[in-house]
Amino acid sequence: MVGDRRRGRAMSRTQDADKASLAQQRAADPDACVWVSANAGTGKTHLLIDRVTRLLLRGADPGRILCLSFTRAAAAEMQDRLFRRLGLWATLSDDRLRGQLQDLLHGAVDAGALDGARTLFARALETPGGLKIRTIHAFCESVLRRFPIEARVARHFEVLDDRAAAELRAQARQELLAYAQTGDDPPLQSALQEMVRRIDEPAFIELSDEMIHLRTPGGPAQDARQRALYRFLGVDWGAEPATLIAEFAEALPRQDLLRAANALLQGTDKDKDRAAVILEFLEAAQARAEISGELSEAYRKVFLNQDDSPSAERNLITKAAQRSDPDAAAILQREQERVLSLQQKRRALLVARSSAAAQRITQALRAAYQELKDARALLDYDDLITLTVDLLKSRGAAWVHYKLDEGLDHILVDEAQDTSPEQWEIIRLLSDDFFSGLDARREAREQRGEGPRTLFAVGDEKQSIFSFQGADPASFAHMRDYFSGRASNAALEWRDIPLQASYRSTPEVLGAVDLVFAQGAPAHVGLAQAEAAVSHKALRAGHRGRVEIWPPVKEGEIAPPGPWDEPDSPLAHQSARRLLAERIAEHIQALLREGPVLPATGSPVRPDDIMILVRTRSDFVEECIRQLKSRNIAVAGADRMRLLEQMAVMDLMAAGRFALLPEDDLTLATLLRSPFIGLSEELLLDLAHNRQRSVLWDELCRRREENADFRNAHESLVELRRGAGAMPPYDFYALLLGARGGRRRLLGRLGPEANDPIDEFLAMAARYERTHAATLQGFLHWTGSAETQIKRDMEQRAGAVRVMTVHAAKGLQAPVVYLPDTCSIPDGKFDSKLIPVPEEDIYLWPVARKNDDPKTAEMRARLAVARRNEYHRLLYVAMTRAQDWLFVTGHEGRQKRPSGCWYDLMREALAPAAQEIPLPWGETGWRIEADRMMDGKQETAPPAARVDALPEWAKRPAPPEPRPHRPLAPSRLDTEDETSFPPRRNAEGRFKRGRLIHQLLQYLPGMAPEARAAAGRRFLAQRGFALSPGEVEEMLGQALRVLETPEFAAIFGPGSLAEVSVAGLLPAFGTDMAISGQIDRLVVREEEILILDYKTNFNPPDSAEATPRIYVRQMAAYRSALQSIYPDRPVRCALIWTAVPILTPLPERLLDLAFASP
Repeated sequence: MVGDRRRGRAMSRTQDADKASLAQQRAADPDACVWVSANAGTGKTHLLIDRVTRLLLRGADPGRILCLSFTRAAAAEMQDRLFRRLGLWATLSDDRLRGQLQDLLHGAVDAGALDGARTLFARALETPGGLKIRTIHAFCESVLRRFPIEARVARHFEVLDDRAAAELRAQARQELLAYAQTGDDPPLQSALQEMVRRIDEPAFIELSDEMIHLRTPGGPAQDARQRALYRFLGVDWGAEPATLIAEFAEALPRQDLLRAANALLQGTDKDKDRAAVILEFLEAAQARAEISGELSEAYRKVFLNQDDSPSAERNLITKAAQRSDPDAAAILQREQERVLSLQQKRRALLVARSSAAAQRITQALRAAYQELKDARALLDYDDLITLTVDLLKSRGAAWVHYKLDEGLDHILVDEAQDTSPEQWEIIRLLSDDFFSGLDARREAREQRGEGPRTLFAVGDEKQSIFSFQGADPASFAHMRDYFSGRASNAALEWRDIPLQASYRSTPEVLGAVDLVFAQGAPAHVGLAQAEAAVSHKALRAGHRGRVEIWPPVKEGEIAPPGPWDEPDSPLAHQSARRLLAERIAEHIQALLREGPVLPATGSPVRPDDIMILVRTRSDFVEECIRQLKSRNIAVAGADRMRLLEQMAVMDLMAAGRFALLPEDDLTLATLLRSPFIGLSEELLLDLAHNRQRSVLWDELCRRREENADFRNAHESLVELRRGAGAMPPYDFYALLLGARGGRRRLLGRLGPEANDPIDEFLAMAARYERTHAATLQGFLHWTGSAETQIKRDMEQRAGAVRVMTVHAAKGLQAPVVYLPDTCSIPDGKFDSKLIPVPEEDIYLWPVARKNDDPKTAEMRARLAVARRNEYHRLLYVAMTRAQDWLFVTGHEGRQKRPSGCWYDLMREALAPAAQEIPLPWGETGWRIEADRMMDGKQETAPPAARVDALPEWAKRPAPPEPRPHRPLAPSRLDTEDETSFPPRRNAEGRFKRGRLIHQLLQYLPGMAPEARAAAGRRFLAQRGFALSPGEVEEMLGQALRVLETPEFAAIFGPGSLAEVSVAGLLPAFGTDMAISGQIDRLVVREEEILILDYKTNFNPPDSAEATPRIYVRQMAAYRSALQSIYPDRPVRCALIWTAVPILTPLPERLLDLAFASP
């Protein structure tokens, strides 16, 4: 019986695997247009690579295939995996290659197919511009650069980064306000006055940023859109609040209200107060006097509550008053309805006026922002999309389509559910000719056996979680129907293929997902456009998984700190967040200690097998990382970090501020305690205490000889200040972190995770120099004036636990996943302040929720539904990241967790199928796992391929290396930068320029002289180098002048080698130093060895003796290494200065003295 059940399950899984393989095969067919709806973990990337490979095997030109991915990381991974496959095929034996091709093509493979497969790698590499595997934004950028005239953009445009865009937005705001003050545009001035009456400056800044990025590009003229706005809200164009009150007063049922007022006068004191207000209002209305706001508000309060909801009958009139006139209550209720209607109209008018003001300001602000971008030849990411759409729709689009049509035969779209409507429009415009019966190339292609032009898209509506970037899950189904219809009309084969079989997760994890999102379950709402059941099939036969639910930690259950607890005691700061972080860290510690074998890896649990996913970045993330670190568990840190909150950056900022203003005591004290100086707290107190009125820097200068610590600190700080005022920020910090050992000191105290913020800080300095005056003071102000976040690559796990948001984890997976952020729901505070009405192409700005009229409330409710639906989809993404084990828990505040939160959705769906388990901290949890026993016997499903566990020595940090240390590059043997560059050319630009000229001189000598110029231009014109035409010609000109100089002919002739790697031990300063580097050009002759190094400096020295010491030491190091290889021949050294060009031989005596002194 047990055996029958085992065989039945094994047969079922085999059948599922066969069906999954067949579905993948049909989807990868290069002759069909295919739309794939794929569950999580079904191998979408593998499928894309299979399809591209089959297209190439079918004979498709690699340059005519366009693969669009959602992220750069995904595009890079796809290209890397494709090249690895094609590169492997080029080296496999015939039998192994035939086997792989048969698995891919599911058919016989002849010798011709083998030969064709071996050439694919070379064909892909030799494709001009490379394979087109890129993001939609990168593709749009390439199109705009190809057709700048047609697109009406500057040929040399640059794409704005986030920081530069924020600066431009701030400048656009300032220009808008300055223009409004001139009075030249009264409607704009009036709109700004309307806005500033309602919001403060921070709210205006936030709102204006949102206005600039509105997705509505234009539409009708301003007045027409404002009229549409009033019409939508049911407000008369030009209406005023006083008009509404006057119309209301004119229609008062005076006699009825007098009757009701008389009845109220017979009641309680509150009744009489109401009667007084009613009579006063009637008197003002009868006199046709202007009704004051105070009286209008008092009249409203008689009938409505504070939130404008109708008051209960007992609050309109008491029983005592009703006894005098039984009809009074009905009269007041009818008037209550009129007052309610008036309030709704007043709210609608308020929304109309504020929205109209916002609409006019938006137009002016976007115009100012656009002018700033145009003046600087800048485009933001939204521009890349909208300009490409405009280009493809323009009157001259026929030419553009013709040129693009020549280069596109197949389009593949990855993560189609995250593609915005605007991006779909680009794909539609590019592919419409594929489905045209007038496709002139279709018949010719078929005659050549090339097959039809195809569209392929793969995605999953259930994983559409990027609405804040414009993604719309409804577009996925809409575009599927559109392309299906187009293919049908063109008689092209169309396949709509669902993929349900998962290669990622165990049956227990997938079973839990199916239960949570079962048809009719609360979490199923909004998961997909079609309300079909969610079903997953697990292909990991015999792999036992586990899903656990732990009770949430509640704030009220934690004892408050006692009166005698120390202020810094852990008890004083205990919270639900902290206690949950401790439990998770202890649970992970136990897993790592006990080392259970994971089915996914066949190895004991390691830190990089674990992922902790949160819905939002909150204090819990930092607390969780802190708890893991306190237990010596390797943790990769958060997926995003605020740069200015990182200790390494704080120390770098302090170093810069001190260099500019040493009299700032707090900054100096911070710097003295930093890793750069490392003064102890006791010494700092001794230095700072009882110094009377002197500043701390003067005190340190005065007492510097008291002890070695003060002396070393003083010397380091004096060196830090040397030249700081004149140095560009990049040079200042590069010197501090490099030659002065700052990076080593920071990493020594803060650990290797400090590398990311340090590198980003340096990159910011380089970016700052490109667009601003390169001053240290300006850079420090610029850096401190805006928040900068670093997005870290968490895909490279690096042996550490990953703590990240679900959004960042999209596309990733882990054997063990924790979901601790499950007891909250999105409350809408991050929703757009401008509420869209897509049907009318307008936005509503009610200022605050309390001002919502019925139409605005309806639109806001629509946003809430969309927010709830995406909340459900985000849970689906979170749960499906788990391969083997999923742990669900949460933390609550003092208030009860909101209904419909993730925890409740999972707990209610899974508890009936789970068994209760005791938890280490004394509570009861619930677990779903495979049946361990069947009729008294354990099921023996085949385990995963076992991987031997790492030995203990592999988990320990490597000890310090003995002398010699890590090899030095000969070009880094001196700490002084004595080279000469044009004023303030930034370091990043210098290095790139030198590197490119070196590469030209490496490859061009091997080409025919007449082919060098064209080849060099093609090389320098690559998109990634981002060079202007002038820079291309300048660099190429230098390289060609060097190669065309007659005196250098022998240097580049037979017997010469380019980029020769060399390593050795260099006797210097009384010790042996390991060196490793590359010689630019090496000439090996019978009578001598000649070492040449290219220098791209603009101002070469007048003589060999004036050569910068760093260059002399570099060449002396190369000579020392080669003398041990060629002991029988003299080794000569020379420098080629490419800007002139001239050759500078370095005399032997100069090289001999290079290391005579430090």
